[in-house]
Amino acid sequence: MVNPHFNKMWNTDKPYVVANGGRGSFKSSVISLKLVTMMKKYIQQGYKANIICVLANKSDLHDTVYSQIQWALNMLNMDSEFIAFKSPLTIKHKRSGSTFYFYGADNPYKLKSNIVDNVVAVWYEEAANMKSADVFDQANPTFIRQKPSYAKQVKVFYSYNPPKNPYDWINEWLDKVTADDNYFIDTSDYRCDVRGFTSQQTLDLIESYKKNDYDYYRWLYLGEVVGLGTNIYNMNLFHPLVAFPDDDEIKSLYFSQDSGQQVSATTESCYALTKKGRVILLDTYYYSPQHQAVKKAPSELAKELHEFEVSREKQWGKKAWQKSADEATSDFAIDHEYFRLFGEHWHHVHKVEKTKMIDHVQDLLATGRFYYLDNEANKIFISEHQKYQWDEKTLKTDKPKVIKVDDHTCDAFMYMVLDNLVDLGLKW
Repeated sequence: MVNPHFNKMWNTDKPYVVANGGRGSFKSSVISLKLVTMMKKYIQQGYKANIICVLANKSDLHDTVYSQIQWALNMLNMDSEFIAFKSPLTIKHKRSGSTFYFYGADNPYKLKSNIVDNVVAVWYEEAANMKSADVFDQANPTFIRQKPSYAKQVKVFYSYNPPKNPYDWINEWLDKVTADDNYFIDTSDYRCDVRGFTSQQTLDLIESYKKNDYDYYRWLYLGEVVGLGTNIYNMNLFHPLVAFPDDDEIKSLYFSQDSGQQVSATTESCYALTKKGRVILLDTYYYSPQHQAVKKAPSELAKELHEFEVSREKQWGKKAWQKSADEATSDFAIDHEYFRLFGEHWHHVHKVEKTKMIDHVQDLLATGRFYYLDNEANKIFISEHQKYQWDEKTLKTDKPKVIKVDDHTCDAFMYMVLDNLVDLGLKW
């Protein structure tokens, strides 16, 4: 059930355990199993033991760390001993009252004001997504104060996939704690699986990443801090097509737009997801107000975007499955006009950090499944992605920024990917 690589991590007496590495290494699975067995041991000794699980965003708790603990209980045939509650998110042992509590780090006050007693362990899952090490520094003393007398220590676990940027706060934090003898550091990747848990389909997918974009594979699956460079995208992963493939057909149609109205460009792209899993850029609408004496009003842009959508739906014989847009004020201004005229809204994407949105696009590209019709309208899309770069002055910081020039199709592409991660096979 646990690969031999993790034996030392499982048995360490050190109070702080850091598990970092690539995707598919099973580090989170091992920690969840360890936490369940820790709680079971205390229950068998007649004690009540509580465990705290923390994720960066409260809204993601149910589908991640909460589900992971339920998985571990099921694997150990202990699920019948517990009751899972959704409001608030807790998993409680029926007989002893021992409980797994789940918190979001986006509410630091709740962490600092924790009143749960008998805390025997804390788990920071996806720790790299938290704002800074301040989350640990502020919350840990609170949890450690709740250590019961029967426990030697409050065991604190951190698990995460390292960010690419060597200057990201958690990479620098790891350098710092590595020198602290209270910390056990474990680094793992999918190659540590000698028990055959990784399916052949997953191994084939990993090989495709390795073949298409080796540096991305090194980061995603080996957990190496590869750095950012200045050019954001590997343009060899944008595959041109003279025509739509004869051996494939459209499964669903998508639109995504980014608007700047009278200040900067407005663009909308049309994409197809095919039955063979290809993602194909079919067409692009692009309007720039630069050097225009009379700028187009939101009502005009709304009409043109609607005409673009209707004509492409007719051309490809499919109705749009999703229409995505930014959550910025300017995009809502056009959206209001669009709704007034046509009784329909775009879906406004809840943005995450720019580096995370770029990671999602790079994830898609690394699968080798992104194509574009090599037509006149799509040239601006390719041109902007070729020029899309990190601001070199910000690379050696934990908050790198992109150069915000001629990036509208880049943003629109990010919104489309972020809004359809499940459809695109990037999230399960």
